[in-house]
Amino acid sequence: MNQRTKIRRKRLQYGRLARELLLVGRGLLDHTHPVLAFVIPIRRCNLSCTYCNEYDSVSEPVPTEEMLRRIDLLAAMGTSIITNSGGEPMLHPGLDDILARVHHHGIMAGLITNGFLITRERIEKFNEIGLDHVQISIDNVMPDEVSKKSLKTLDQKLELLAEYADFHVNINSVLGSGVRNPEDALTIAKRAIELGLSSTVGVIHDGTGQLVPLGEREHEIYREIQSLNKISYSRLNFVHQDNSAAGQPHDWRCRAGARYLYVCEDGLVHWCSQQRGYPGIPLEDYTPAMREHEYWRHKPCAPHCTIQCVQNTCLMDNWRNPQKETPPISYTPPKPVSELVQLGSEGQPAAKSASGD
Repeated sequence: MNQRTKIRRKRLQYGRLARELLLVGRGLLDHTHPVLAFVIPIRRCNLSCTYCNEYDSVSEPVPTEEMLRRIDLLAAMGTSIITNSGGEPMLHPGLDDILARVHHHGIMAGLITNGFLITRERIEKFNEIGLDHVQISIDNVMPDEVSKKSLKTLDQKLELLAEYADFHVNINSVLGSGVRNPEDALTIAKRAIELGLSSTVGVIHDGTGQLVPLGEREHEIYREIQSLNKISYSRLNFVHQDNSAAGQPHDWRCRAGARYLYVCEDGLVHWCSQQRGYPGIPLEDYTPAMREHEYWRHKPCAPHCTIQCVQNTCLMDNWRNPQKETPPISYTPPKPVSELVQLGSEGQPAAKSASGD
C-alpha cells in the first residue's frame, strides 16, 4: 500500500469518526429519530448456513425503485445510519443505486455480507459510492456442514478489502454456533487484526431463543478476542455481552421500533430480525407517534437478547426514560405476513440466529 493511499484512508477514517460522534451527540439531544435502520433488499442467499433463520433460496429482489422509496422514507424520519442486510444483499442487482441513495441523503451507509461476492471491482465501486461500513461474519477456519463462511474460503477476500477498501471493515465471529472448534473464533479475530481490519465476537441463541452459557474455554476465547479490540462506541457494550456469555439476563432498555428499525423485504417495520411481526406495520404508515410508543414500550425479550446492533444503538438511551408495560400498537396490516418469528411463552424468540447484527 503506497503512502498516498494510507493518507487518504486515514483522512476518511477520521471523517467517519467525526460523523459517528455527531450522530451520537444528536441522539443524546433528541430521542425522536431512528438512529439505525436495517433494510432487506433481498431475502435470498447464496449460502445455507444451518443455524441461520434469515434467508431463503427462492426470493426475488425487491424492485430497486421500491428500495429507493424506502430509503427516502427513512431519510424523512431523520435516520442516522442505514445498513443493507439479507439474505445476501450483494445478490441485489440495484445495490449500488440503493447505497448511493443512502449516501445522497447524508446518511451513513452500511452493508452486512457473507463476503463471497466481494471483488476488487466491487470494492472500488463501493469506495466511489461512499460506503462507510461493511461487516462480514466468519464462523470457522475450515468450511463444514454448519457453515461455509470460513477463513479458508474468505481469506483472499479479506486481503482484497485490506488492500483496496476505503470503508471500515469489521469481521464478526460467533461463539456457540455449532462450530466444532471454538478456537477458530480467536484465529479469525487475530487474522482480521493482522490485516488491519476490526474484529468483534457475539454469542448465539439456542433453538428456542434462550441463551446458552459458554464453556470455560469459550469464555477464555471470548475474553481474548475482546482484548484485541480498540475501544470504540460500537464496542462499549461489554457488560451486556458479558452477561450473554454467562447466560445471564441483562437489565437494559430496548428501544427497537423507535431508535432501531428492521424493515423487511415486504416493507414492514419490525423490532429486529428475531422478532419479525412486531409491530409489523408498513414503513409508509409508521408514524412518529408509533415510534414514540415503541420507545417507551418494555420488550419482554430484552433480558436475554443477543442482537448486538440493537444493544449498541440503544446505549445512548439506557440511562434515561424508564420503560413501562404498554399494549401493542393497534394496527391491521394490509396483508398477512408469513413465516414470522414469534415470541415464545416466556417472551423469548423461537428461533436462533448468529447474524452478529
